[in-house]
Amino acid sequence: MRPPWGLHLPGNGWDVLADREPPVRTTSVVVTHFEQPDELARTLHALTRQTLPPDEVVVADDGSREPPRVPRGTRLVRQDDQGFRAAAARDLGAAAATGDVLVFLDADTTPEPGLVEALTCLPRLQPDVLVVGRRRHADLTGVPVDADVEEAGPAHELPEPGWLRDAYAASRDLLDADDLSSRFVISAVLACSRWWYDEVGGFDRSFTAYGGEDWELAHRSWLAGGLVAHAPDAVAWHDGPDAGAVPRGSAAVESAELAARVGVPGLAPHGLLGLRGRPLPVDRLLAPSPDLDPRELLLVVDAALHADPQLHVAVDDDQAALLAGEPRLLRLAGRTALEAALASPARRLVELHRPRLLAPQEWRDLLLGATGDPARLRLGDLATATSLRLVRRARRHGADPDEVTVATERLGGTPLPDGLTLGAWWGGWAAGAPRTPLS
Repeated sequence: MRPPWGLHLPGNGWDVLADREPPVRTTSVVVTHFEQPDELARTLHALTRQTLPPDEVVVADDGSREPPRVPRGTRLVRQDDQGFRAAAARDLGAAAATGDVLVFLDADTTPEPGLVEALTCLPRLQPDVLVVGRRRHADLTGVPVDADVEEAGPAHELPEPGWLRDAYAASRDLLDADDLSSRFVISAVLACSRWWYDEVGGFDRSFTAYGGEDWELAHRSWLAGGLVAHAPDAVAWHDGPDAGAVPRGSAAVESAELAARVGVPGLAPHGLLGLRGRPLPVDRLLAPSPDLDPRELLLVVDAALHADPQLHVAVDDDQAALLAGEPRLLRLAGRTALEAALASPARRLVELHRPRLLAPQEWRDLLLGATGDPARLRLGDLATATSLRLVRRARRHGADPDEVTVATERLGGTPLPDGLTLGAWWGGWAAGAPRTPLS
């Protein structure tokens, strides 16, 4: 769907909007709550002091024993207590909200007066951007709920997570974002347009334990072609220390829940093909030419999967019949490889037009790509590598994806020898074949 406002910006280039005055748009703040009446009262009070007052405040309660008390004019939506379901609560609150721009806060994360204005600046200009604010930490025990948090917070400050602060500084507030920048997005202080929230599908309600739902949403937004930014002036104070500073026995489960939904290297396993009852999502796709004969197809696919076990292979019906039993297949079902890839959650597509013998690292370089690659990179007549994020973004804005052709030497490797047999390849005695334990 075409964006309702904004520009087709290259890459993650939201900086071109820095000097523009954001237009007036309606704003809804969704506050997620569970058994924190004092923290909620403090946050709701702070929302009455905003330099840009929100048009609507929605409290989304995750099954507290008693309904939280909210002031007149604040909407309250609730769900049953079925464990930690913050993602579902946020989505419930978003469904009840009516603003053009959505701001997400946790009940224990109290905004300074300028937060709403600073956090919504970019979404009011550009609808497909996800903006994270700055969460600072303080021990607000005993501090009156109507105290000015911009004074109470610094007076009772706790350490801020250094890894997050350093990541924002190193990336110029996420302007230099990449495929792993979703790790620096936190849902406790987050904003995006209502249109973009609906476009990417909102928070994943299937998360039922602490952690990961914000990274997953940010990753999905990035794959869809969205921008990501950090607004350092959008400050909110979390009452208590950083959760990462407190050891949690559930950390392994949190990592597994996220990896089961996000296939990008750096968040996904190295060798596992599934987690938590589901196969790992498609992240990298190889589409061998339908002109490859059975020997060429088996050699190419086997070598690529050996180099990158999380790779998936896009196949037509004939190729699928030959590779039947291999779980890492994506059926084209009459579609082009590009159309099938765009309809999947894949991040990168490599169409191999001719059989090629590549070393494992050459395969990984080709399949993973590099930051700064164009939307379509043609490697002579041998292969075409596509950044699916950039193609999705260009199509949404009605623009043509940029395309660059380079010499075949960049691909590396050598033509597949005519005399290379499957027996020699699998046996390990062919040149370039993986060594087997018995060879």
